[in-house]
Amino acid sequence: MKRMRSRHHRSGGGGGTSRGNNGQVPLNRNHVFESNGPDLRIRGTAQQLSEKYLQLGRDATGTGDRVLAEAYFQYAEHYFRILNAMNQAVQTAQQERAERQRAYQERREAITRERREPSLDGEEEEEVVPAAVEREVPVKQPSPPEGRPPRRRRAPAPSLDVDEDE
Repeated sequence: MKRMRSRHHRSGGGGGTSRGNNGQVPLNRNHVFESNGPDLRIRGTAQQLSEKYLQLGRDATGTGDRVLAEAYFQYAEHYFRILNAMNQAVQTAQQERAERQRAYQERREAITRERREPSLDGEEEEEVVPAAVEREVPVKQPSPPEGRPPRRRRAPAPSLDVDEDE
């Protein structure tokens, strides 16, 4: 008999199908998986599921059920691999962030050095000081472009003062 899945069931039995890192959002450490194990359903993070399946595998080994123990150990390995992939993604992101910060700091230091070092001609740049202004020069207002009438200005807003004489 074929087993039917509801439309809300996540494919793959887990909710954390790995898509690689090609533009999709990677899983975070707090992502909750729904695991359908050999004889039970467990919910938890990859770390919790890995530990739980390891414990179930040890318990099954202790009771002498080698087949069930092997199944539990395979589930534990699966979630352990997911956990390692998440940790590796975090480390890669941290290394990339550190590299970007280092490159940014180097650029800032290079700009600072350029500003402090004298020019390559061997002559120090003299500071340009504007000459004292003896008279004011009238500033010509820009005229509107030809072919257009000058813009109208708004009338002043009415005063909001209330007369006390009323």
